[in-house]
Amino acid sequence: MAIDKIVIVGGGTAGWMAAAALSRLRAGRDVAITLVESEMIGTVGVGEATIPPFLDFNKLLEVDEREMLSAVQGSFKLGIQFVNWGKIGDSYIHPFGNYGYQMGGMSFHHTWHKFKATGDKRPIQVFNLETMAAYFGRFARTEDYAREDLPPVNYAYHLDAGRYARFLRGYAEKRGVVRLEGKVNDVAIDGESGFVTSITLEDGTQIAGDLFIDCSGFRGLLIEQALKTGYEDWTNYLPCDRAVALPCEREDGSGPLPYTRATAHKAGWQWQVPLQHRNGNGHVYCSQFMSDDEALDILVNNIAGKPGADPNFLRFTTGRRKKFWNKNVVALGLSAGFMEPLESTSIHLINTGINKLIALLSLDGITQTQEDAFNRLTGKEYARIRDFLILHYNTTARNDSAFWNYCRTMAVPESLTEKTDLFRLNGQIFREDDELFTETSWAAVMMGQGIMMNGHNPMADCLNQPSTRQELDAIEQSIRYVVQHMPSHGDYLKKYCPAPA
Repeated sequence: MAIDKIVIVGGGTAGWMAAAALSRLRAGRDVAITLVESEMIGTVGVGEATIPPFLDFNKLLEVDEREMLSAVQGSFKLGIQFVNWGKIGDSYIHPFGNYGYQMGGMSFHHTWHKFKATGDKRPIQVFNLETMAAYFGRFARTEDYAREDLPPVNYAYHLDAGRYARFLRGYAEKRGVVRLEGKVNDVAIDGESGFVTSITLEDGTQIAGDLFIDCSGFRGLLIEQALKTGYEDWTNYLPCDRAVALPCEREDGSGPLPYTRATAHKAGWQWQVPLQHRNGNGHVYCSQFMSDDEALDILVNNIAGKPGADPNFLRFTTGRRKKFWNKNVVALGLSAGFMEPLESTSIHLINTGINKLIALLSLDGITQTQEDAFNRLTGKEYARIRDFLILHYNTTARNDSAFWNYCRTMAVPESLTEKTDLFRLNGQIFREDDELFTETSWAAVMMGQGIMMNGHNPMADCLNQPSTRQELDAIEQSIRYVVQHMPSHGDYLKKYCPAPA
């Protein structure tokens, strides 16, 4: 059965990202794309931090970066600062971009460890441009430098998720996407194929479709309520099951920081996402160890200004649907699964879900092969991200609360145990398939959490010591040069993409 009608159920970030991307189909074929959402149903809207692959999504849409950032009160992001995770008082940055560069076919941290063992006192952070720029609150883009011998600046965005959805709505509607207001009251399923054939709104409007995209949030209106797909619960690995979000003004007059901050508390952690005119804040916590009232008190006492809205409490179960593509329904965003925004992967998983859908899509119909490939690839992606998030909790030395005692002693997937054991042995990090997080990402978090390399790849001992030391010096000097010539992040935003007052 040919795909002539695509129906997206739910708006928000996921729905409008899907609508904007799929609207490009209409340039080559008359595919009807309808998005159904209700103003009466709020969106979660707390996923305000992104990671570098998100830039490619906006390039796919041919969106002007300045225009988009101005419209969504956006700022730039060089990485994530983790505070109090390994021990209370600890702080480290998981940066975008690499430490140094490969030498002798090995990742840089092996070379750094070899020279550390011979007396070099420099911390590995001085060999990463994004970390050093973040520490000094500075920012510029690679394009701002005429010299090609300088390291590139890797970045992502902080953005107002609600404004970004509205921005994409305008984009999609200009390209023929039709938005309908209303709540879904009924879902019709073909008795023979099991495919969804139509949805009916509360006012009786019936909308037929050939492919349905479920962006209805935690409810999973189509993927779960209609198709009974099932859910894989990961609470035993990631026990936090609540969050409270609370935006605030910035009252200290400082400009926005060029990084996200994640501060661990006694039964969870707090995010701070700096936009141009406000901070996005939230507290993710475990209800087994903390009440809602206590969680809100901790958040209110640890934000940098006056609250800008009422607190928004969320309940969730960490995990994923047993299928992300079931029959003719593809789940994106929260309807597909949920992993807390510790590494800013929420919008990323929407992005990669759309990428895989576009790559596998055939307007001639839907096959089991497409469904199986989408589910297999997405399942691997979720599992790799899950392991990386568990790493932050499990590799802690904190014993100041029952929550951290649980996290420190809980059983973890064998795939994660293997990664940490190999890193302790000699700094080796094996990435599987095309997993999201780089060797620098794994090394930054493992070392930041207190896992130290007991050795390095023996090939590092074969490098020419005098010339390699000169290379290390040159890397550090070039990073210092770039950071010294960067403006403050706030000044850069005022010049490059100022948001309306």
